[in-house]
Amino acid sequence: MTVAEMVTNAIIEKLECGFIPWVKPWQGGEAVNYITQKPYHGINRLLLDGGEYITFNQVQELHAHIRKGSKSHLVIFYKPFEVVNNEEEEPELKFVLRYYRVFNINDVDGIESKRVHIDNDNKRLAKPQEVIDNYINREGIRLQDDVVSNNAYYSPSNDMIVLPTIKQHTNSNEFYSTAFHELTHSTGHSKRLNRDLEMKASFGSKNYSREELIAEIGSAILMNMTGVETQQTLTNSAGYCQGWAKFLKGDANAILVAAAKAEKAVEFILNK
Repeated sequence: MTVAEMVTNAIIEKLECGFIPWVKPWQGGEAVNYITQKPYHGINRLLLDGGEYITFNQVQELHAHIRKGSKSHLVIFYKPFEVVNNEEEEPELKFVLRYYRVFNINDVDGIESKRVHIDNDNKRLAKPQEVIDNYINREGIRLQDDVVSNNAYYSPSNDMIVLPTIKQHTNSNEFYSTAFHELTHSTGHSKRLNRDLEMKASFGSKNYSREELIAEIGSAILMNMTGVETQQTLTNSAGYCQGWAKFLKGDANAILVAAAKAEKAVEFILNK
């Protein structure tokens, strides 16, 4: 039995035990208003990268300065208003879409972050780090893992991996689990294993779900092979797989098919 088969069987065994909640293995990095430190909600979570944001007027009130050439970011909200159709009827409450613009405080001189930074005492681990370094250097992939972020993703168009910092993660092992997930995604680029990543960008679609399964199983395999797998990382992987497998109901072999593609991805990463 191969390592890939052993890991896949372990994940399936956990899935058969029932519901497993997936826990995001990093902390902090969400987009917040600088003055209130309250997070932005709704679609604004997608419009804004992690960090602290401030309006032009708030910058002026603090006697700070926006750097020349800095880009503003859109924030939207719904403003309520009452409509009276008939004097005898109760006013009808409606909402109109409005927006305003904000600046990341990294583009503002004269203010300092209010954020309490997550600073877990996590260290780089030799074996998994060697896998990452060898792969990204060989393939010329850009890697950003030293900036506080609330997102982990691979961008096919930029051939770039973005990760929350290792100190944001609950422990070093979880950092490598996240990193290996995104590394596995990157193998699907058209110049590598060509899994048509650009065609699978519809969130929640079957193709998207299959790609997430491939990436998470690939991560679990690499965790096992580099000796940093723990019961917690394996359980978290199973929970993540369970979350995406629900979109593939009726496809009994979905995880096994994803595991086969994940094994090919791992072999590519390891240059075998």
